[in-house]
Amino acid sequence: MKIIVVGCTHAGTFAVKETLKNNPQAEVTVYEKNDNISFLSCGIALYLDGKVKDPNGLFYSNPKELSDLGADIQMSHNVKSIDPDTKTIVVENLTDGSTKTENYDKLVMTTGSRPVLPPIEGSNNEHVYFCKNWHDAQILFEKAKTAKRITIVGGGYIGAELVEAFSNHGHETTLIDTNDRVMSKYFDQEFTDVIDAQYEEHGVHLELNQRVNNFETIDDELVLTTNKKKIKTDIAILCVGFKPNTELLKNKVKMLDNGALITNEYMQTSNPDIFGAGDSVAVHYNPTNQNEYFPLATNAVRQGILVGKNIVNPTTKYMGTQSSSGLQLYDYSIVSTGMTVSMAHNKEIDVHSVVLKDNYRPEFMPTTEEVLMSLVYDPKNRQILGASLMSKYDISQSANTLSVCIQNKNTIDDLAMVDMLFQPNFDRPFNYLNLLGQAAQEKEAK
Repeated sequence: MKIIVVGCTHAGTFAVKETLKNNPQAEVTVYEKNDNISFLSCGIALYLDGKVKDPNGLFYSNPKELSDLGADIQMSHNVKSIDPDTKTIVVENLTDGSTKTENYDKLVMTTGSRPVLPPIEGSNNEHVYFCKNWHDAQILFEKAKTAKRITIVGGGYIGAELVEAFSNHGHETTLIDTNDRVMSKYFDQEFTDVIDAQYEEHGVHLELNQRVNNFETIDDELVLTTNKKKIKTDIAILCVGFKPNTELLKNKVKMLDNGALITNEYMQTSNPDIFGAGDSVAVHYNPTNQNEYFPLATNAVRQGILVGKNIVNPTTKYMGTQSSSGLQLYDYSIVSTGMTVSMAHNKEIDVHSVVLKDNYRPEFMPTTEEVLMSLVYDPKNRQILGASLMSKYDISQSANTLSVCIQNKNTIDDLAMVDMLFQPNFDRPFNYLNLLGQAAQEKEAK
């Protein structure tokens, strides 16, 4: 069987490994347009912040490893077109410019995503950059050495982390976002108010409810013109979201409106010989039971493994996702899983929510920390649909616990009384998650 894999970052790497593990006799060829694979872009901010000293550690595989497993790795090769009817692709060697046509039995689309380029006049300015891959990381690391003023456009996860990284190192840092709250897509206002306050405490200039209309260089300065003001800076970094790289299959398989490939539970597209995984693919979002687009490495690696398990015969179903995520921002751990209230309202889904603050362990202990928590649930069947937590204490694994609750369709009543350990070093007789469930019960009893 001849299998062609197009693109090889997270999903592609795991698809290749799992395919060869289960089908060692398969002929697997990888076409990757870049000169590297498996780069953890989520580590760029850590690298720029100096928390990661050796950026080579952000790679967890390499072409040689996959070659040693039996794959034919063709780096610096760009697939130009795909013909599902003849099961062929046309691929260009970016080194010498030559092209060739190759046939396949199964095609794996792990082409990932690319940064959204908003319609801003002057966005091709030499002082405007993206933050997506290894080459971006290298450029930003060098530019940051001499840039005193750095402006981030876009207040999602990557933008939020870059702002922290640059503000930690004495840069005059500005964050511009079209929304009135930072990270409004991921957290409700109780949490973003704390995030905004943290930025201001660390000297970050928040320019919210603003849209950048123009970039231009004036007297060797980059000037951003928004709908409210002009902002002078040395460099700007665009972090306004990502779009799936799926143009090769446009009008050839089913997609979401944004171009994300729609797959079944075995990771097959509407063409059963074409599989998809990673940032180019929609996910089954369990809180809504619908296809959504959440480009996360966690989704990519799981989908890649499923491709490798199902490439010959459908054997292992996709469990779907809660799109759990988190970040460390200054002294705070901030995590979420499932829907926020804002997301539910945007989708016209009726939800109730409860917000609770409590210490994670008893006050008689030498120290403790307050945990800010929210729970989103269906008021009819009391099923948990989402949750967020924030604390100077490491509450990251609590998001994973609540993710399992959503996955298993647990209710606020389950959470209120589920057995959790008690020991004063760790928590109270009722864990703070139990207390969150009990707070929801009390709200519904009124």
